[in-house]
Amino acid sequence: MNEIKLTINGKEIVASKGDTILKAARDNGIDIPTLCHHESVKVFGACGICVVEAEGIPKLLRACSAIVSEGMVVNTESDRAVKARRVALELLMSDHKGDCLGPCVLNCPAGTNCQGYVKKIAEGDDREAVRIIKEKLPLPASIGRVCPHPCETACRRALVEEPISIAFLKYFAADNDLASDNPYKPEVKESTGKTVAVIGGGPAGLTAANFLAIAGHKVTIFDAMPKMGGMLRYGIPEYRLPKDVLDKEISLIADLGVEMKNNVKVGKDISFEDITKNFDATLVAIGAWSSMSTRTKGEELEGVVGGIDFLRRVALHEEVSIGKNVAVVGGGNTAMDACRTAVRVGAENVYVIYRRTRAEMPAEDIEIEEAMEEGVQFLFLTNPDEYLGENGKVTQVKLQVMELGEPDASGRRSPVPVEGEFKYLDVDTVIAAIGQKVNVEGFEAIELNQRGIISADEYTFRTNLEGVFAVGDATNRGASIAIAAIGEAQKAAGVIDSYLKGDCIPYTAPFVSKKEVTAEDLADREKLPRAKMPHRSPEERKHDFKEINLGFSEDAARAEAKRCLECGCHDYEDCSLIRHANRYPLNPSRFMGELHKGFLEQKLVSIERNQDKCILCGLCVRVCDEVAGKGILGFVGRGFDTVIKPEFNNPDTIACCITCKKCAEACPTGALKILK
Repeated sequence: MNEIKLTINGKEIVASKGDTILKAARDNGIDIPTLCHHESVKVFGACGICVVEAEGIPKLLRACSAIVSEGMVVNTESDRAVKARRVALELLMSDHKGDCLGPCVLNCPAGTNCQGYVKKIAEGDDREAVRIIKEKLPLPASIGRVCPHPCETACRRALVEEPISIAFLKYFAADNDLASDNPYKPEVKESTGKTVAVIGGGPAGLTAANFLAIAGHKVTIFDAMPKMGGMLRYGIPEYRLPKDVLDKEISLIADLGVEMKNNVKVGKDISFEDITKNFDATLVAIGAWSSMSTRTKGEELEGVVGGIDFLRRVALHEEVSIGKNVAVVGGGNTAMDACRTAVRVGAENVYVIYRRTRAEMPAEDIEIEEAMEEGVQFLFLTNPDEYLGENGKVTQVKLQVMELGEPDASGRRSPVPVEGEFKYLDVDTVIAAIGQKVNVEGFEAIELNQRGIISADEYTFRTNLEGVFAVGDATNRGASIAIAAIGEAQKAAGVIDSYLKGDCIPYTAPFVSKKEVTAEDLADREKLPRAKMPHRSPEERKHDFKEINLGFSEDAARAEAKRCLECGCHDYEDCSLIRHANRYPLNPSRFMGELHKGFLEQKLVSIERNQDKCILCGLCVRVCDEVAGKGILGFVGRGFDTVIKPEFNNPDTIACCITCKKCAEACPTGALKILK
């Protein structure tokens, strides 16, 4: 008989005599990682990744070369095998400058594939761009308008002239998709029969609901407000985010089968206990809806209001009477939203009180500039000392004059009072926009941290209650930007999905190889101007709430997208090395030392070879020799300095290389890139 029986990882299988352990395992659906093995060439056994342990054999075996035998018992994931495999991977990664993902992707809290969707926009394929975005973010048209775009802060194009306008490109593509007859909608998996309650319909709650619904779970969102959207609807003014855009994106989430229940306040209309009792899992994403106190004497006076409270009232179209003179305290984007909204609801004089200088303001520059264009006056290096009033109504702010001292923990210079120096400002209303806090009324059963915020595990998002998870502004570090809440919710959805399947798997950030790039590295790139977003004039826009930005034209968007340097590895999705590196926890830094000095080799004519990504597995050399029959590639040098280089002896060899490309197809790391 040509068949033999053996056991791999406790599973009895049948293999053919002469098969390797690797082949026997693969034929039976058991994955053993390897980098240097390829079916088209002879066994080489160079990488050491495929080692396994067999009973009765003292040393580890290389699965790619070890032959199976009758009754053999193999463990591919024994402690010894995994330890050896990890060491091999750590050694490889310690000298690997693969630049797996562009810095834009790495700096996005949601891990959005910015590079991928910008490339598709450059190619004119907006639907595919939206598909890529929605792998991580279900609200691209909304978030593209309001995100402070940390992706652009990291964009390497800034080393040439200016970063790519990534956020505006996002909403350009998303707007085009929404305007189409068939907006992109992800495919929903078969129903699991499991139910999930999401409490809070803001960006975090909507995101989690989106991904849990796609996973096949029945999701219901409970929200206290009249409409879904959370702070995107009630904290960001219409002139920045038109609510019909938000409505369209929310309706696409509802179309996935998500049930949305509004005007349901937990603790009043329904108890938290009833929700958790009737659903298989519950996610709390209630946000931070209360304005923080300025702790200033007189803040109890009528006319002193919180920034979030003011913006919410305007968004609800409630009557707002703020008088002629309005002071806004704070320097963030909420303060900018508040002061610009005050202009639009009729204030004649609007002042921003900020205790540092403009250079230290956390608000985006464009928000500050547009506020100034609309007539807002900035009182830098001042801080409220006391709110003064008559008959219980605020009439004046006593301002302490400040100066900058030493930098604080955030790196900004700390404001220090100038002793005895004050100014006075006549006001009808004071809007305090210095931060937000969580209202946990109705959620008393959930454990809080020392700051009075919901305590949730950093990797599983679990609270102290079984089956209850929490994300977003209401947890751990408190209020942040919307894309951060979205990123958390997306990760939590994956954890909750695993929990509902019986095994709560914590989120772990993917291991990636990174590369430092300097302006000198990009000195040869042509300088191209960043696309400027057209917008309405200050005189026109400050009298209404219509959207300020007019959007990119087709030509402007395509040209802007083409400025992308396409950082990151072209082969990231198919790279065997990074896939195996993410199979186990790695610490390559323990082997860090002198790095190979890489180079780009283009003598292969139709293939670019990046020595920084090469792991010297030899596959390209063997494929060129054994499969193509040309032997163009070979090892050059010895020891640490060994590299692989081509040698062309005649025009026929060059012609063959141009059309062959078999070496690039076999490369496990993306070191070989097909150019044409």
